[in-house]
Amino acid sequence: MRSRTVQVTAGLVTADTWAPFGQLPTDENDPTESTVLSFAWADPHVNYIGHTFDEVEHTENGTLCTLLNRHDTATQTLMPMTMDALVVVAPAHLDFSSEEDVSLLQAFVVRQYQCINLAVGTWHWGPYPTAPGSLRLFNIQGRRYAEDNKTAYLERDLGILVEAVIPQ
Repeated sequence: MRSRTVQVTAGLVTADTWAPFGQLPTDENDPTESTVLSFAWADPHVNYIGHTFDEVEHTENGTLCTLLNRHDTATQTLMPMTMDALVVVAPAHLDFSSEEDVSLLQAFVVRQYQCINLAVGTWHWGPYPTAPGSLRLFNIQGRRYAEDNKTAYLERDLGILVEAVIPQ
């Protein structure tokens, strides 16, 4: 099967744009605070994880996303510590059994020190660095995330490469 490329332009993360995928933590006494942490297996874990620019393939216009992951037993909270990051997400209700699901993918630039919380089941790829170098991420997720990791193989199963483009 020959792959075709679908381009997705990355937007900025705001409370409204991120709402279909989770929440953005707010300041301590903010009356709109609604961030939900959930660990069905009672296994919350905090650590640092990392990705490098060279882990993923880049084109002249953007970065290629070939798969998405999801976790059905826990939320995941991430904050880029060393640079801006690129994340591709999709709503939890999708199963990626058809090409139509790809049309609901969205890409975002997560600014350095901006914190995002992925709702349970949110499909995601990344976050990956937006520029050459190493990205260090503060990470809160279920300790047993590897046992709770579903993958949607966009290129292998649907013949689709997603090119996430960051506007200049």
